Amino acid sequence: MSKPLYNLPEQDSDDESAIRHWLDSLATHYPEEELRQIAGACVALTRYRGDRRIETGETHVRHVLSTADILARLRMDSETLIAALLNGCLEQNELTDAELTARFGPGIARMVGDLARIGQIANVNAIIAAKDQPEHEENLRRLLLGIAEDVRVVLVVLAERVHLMRSIRDLDPERRTKIARDTQRVYAPLANRLGIWQVKWELEDLSLRYLQPEDYQRLARLLAERRGEREQYIADVIATLHDLFDEAGIEAEISGRPKHLYSIWKKMQRKSVDITEIFDLRAVRILVQTVADCYAALGLVHGRWKHIPKEFDDYIATPKGNFYQSLHTAVVGPGDKSLEVQIRTHDMHRHAEFGVAAHWAYKEAKGHDAAFQRRVVWMRNWLESKSDGEDSGDAVSRFKSEFEPTHIYVLTPQSKVIELPKGATPLDFAYAIHSEIGNRCRGARVNGRIVPLTQPLHSGDSVEILTQKNAAPSRDWLSPHHGYLITARARNRVRQWFKQQDFDQHLHEGRTLLDRELSRLGIIDKAHLDEIALKFNYRRGEDLLAAIGRGDLAVGQVARQVGEPRVEEPRETEPRPRPSHRHKPTGAGDVIVEGVDDLMTQMAQCCKPVPSDDIVGFVTRGRGITIHRKSCGNVRHLPPAEAARLIRVRWADQPAQSVYPVDILVIAADRKGLLRDVSSIFSDEDVDVLGVNSHSEKSTDTASMRFTAEVKDMDQLERLISKIQQIPDVLEVRRSY
Repeated sequence: MSKPLYNLPEQDSDDESAIRHWLDSLATHYPEEELRQIAGACVALTRYRGDRRIETGETHVRHVLSTADILARLRMDSETLIAALLNGCLEQNELTDAELTARFGPGIARMVGDLARIGQIANVNAIIAAKDQPEHEENLRRLLLGIAEDVRVVLVVLAERVHLMRSIRDLDPERRTKIARDTQRVYAPLANRLGIWQVKWELEDLSLRYLQPEDYQRLARLLAERRGEREQYIADVIATLHDLFDEAGIEAEISGRPKHLYSIWKKMQRKSVDITEIFDLRAVRILVQTVADCYAALGLVHGRWKHIPKEFDDYIATPKGNFYQSLHTAVVGPGDKSLEVQIRTHDMHRHAEFGVAAHWAYKEAKGHDAAFQRRVVWMRNWLESKSDGEDSGDAVSRFKSEFEPTHIYVLTPQSKVIELPKGATPLDFAYAIHSEIGNRCRGARVNGRIVPLTQPLHSGDSVEILTQKNAAPSRDWLSPHHGYLITARARNRVRQWFKQQDFDQHLHEGRTLLDRELSRLGIIDKAHLDEIALKFNYRRGEDLLAAIGRGDLAVGQVARQVGEPRVEEPRETEPRPRPSHRHKPTGAGDVIVEGVDDLMTQMAQCCKPVPSDDIVGFVTRGRGITIHRKSCGNVRHLPPAEAARLIRVRWADQPAQSVYPVDILVIAADRKGLLRDVSSIFSDEDVDVLGVNSHSEKSTDTASMRFTAEVKDMDQLERLISKIQQIPDVLEVRRSY
């Protein structure tokens, strides 16, 4: 690789001389007023950082001058150069943010602040498992883009990385390898996404030089010609093609580039081939107006140079899986050197550069994030159009308003990058790490300071979760107006924890009920619950017991599956109907049994159906038809032999005064006055309450209340439930059976 060029004197010159020399080189490219501002930044640089050296041995002044010079060669604006010169001056309170804003303006102050945050992150060694490394590197790239509200900040970071890679030859081998690996995996792909090809190629080639030194030297020897000679070769080919297409009347835009070392090495590794089988060491791209022009241009190219067999791909007729379209061919070009030619329309090229076929999205094979990709595309468009004279401040303001990031990227104490939605809290972060960390969370430190669990996080924050061994989630975490959690994943983990606690409680209650029922019936057979569970469509015996505890399954049904009763069961007497329920036993009754008249019917006490419920009848032995809800657990889990006794029924027209008993379960955060507030809803709706069963769970600070009330119909029941749900601290209201 040729020696890099700088508009700076040799290393042995002092910093003051280097600054004067560099400022003189800018005179032809920047207005006088901007040059004065750049000179002012150089004065601040020598004042605050003049005595510092970096790990490569050069002074800090020389390092940032070299970075700014790279940016000047990319024709970046004066604000970008000033931010590069002041990078590092905010460390150790040498220059405050207020002083920076007063002297150079808020825009530059924000850029320098973002660079300081990125510098802190980039200098931390993350402890990442090998399997998580690709995800971490991708999130780190997104973190760098997320912190940088101004795309020019990323340009400064990449330029600084280029100079660092040019300067690490004399570092300790282990440190040099670490820097080169980070460059190859994080910074070069970042330059690729932004379309800064010259920076990308140099970063990749320098990384290869230090990570694969033998391969790099061997490949450099095989490429006898220097890069400059290959660039001249491409320029000559482009001139020849322009003359060819002008004669044929084809309007074409032609560009080209010699393939850089890393790209050649990568292709040789991927295809397991020798360099003699790489035909795109030199390549040109031809953009035309129409598809017909594509094939016409292809004919002219093949007519001018000999086509290399088996090296033609028609992605126009047969697009790639990402809808990429182009003609690819390889020919024996001037001097008998292989030359790759790509031909496509301008629309195809825009799709390849900015659509789903974009090279970085396709090659890196990352999960598709439309919002993030639009943000990157805008950055690329701005970089390509910056030479058109658009005011940078206006462009950045529009970027911030149009492309507000939807995700943030924060760091663990081990410096692993975690992706979260914008607005996520430390508690969301805790559950993103592990459910147990979230469940036992009792506080958080963000950037070393204790913060509330409801405080929104920002990209670049370093978060440490404080836990207690016996801590448990709070019901308040599920309340939206408290602001503890915004991610569905975290809320689901909290709900799952409470569901598990409820499961354990229901399991205990179900076991107690079954033991009591078996004792009452005198059944002494051993209960093989796992086998019985399968008959009721449950996977395990514990699930069966929990269903009994919840009231989803009648304990008597399960008990009879265990063994034969040894005591005579008392016959169930038909409940005496309330006066308001007395109906004629014909079509004027509550329920009509389809196809049969004058049958005695009764409402099942397990599910308590009310008008508008989907219902089904069960033919009992000697007690007529029992009416169940179709969703009743006792009906859904009937053994096949019993299910044959189900019959179709429907609701009849109801007398105006009919009321029906129904059970309503209310779960809420335990507090004084809760029962009073719920009871007032029943009173306001003129609903009679027949019974209340309340239970407080001290470990979770919740209360469960089961009301048996009389309602007229489903509309009144739904209205009642809706009003109870609006009571403060009520977590769940549902019909129970």
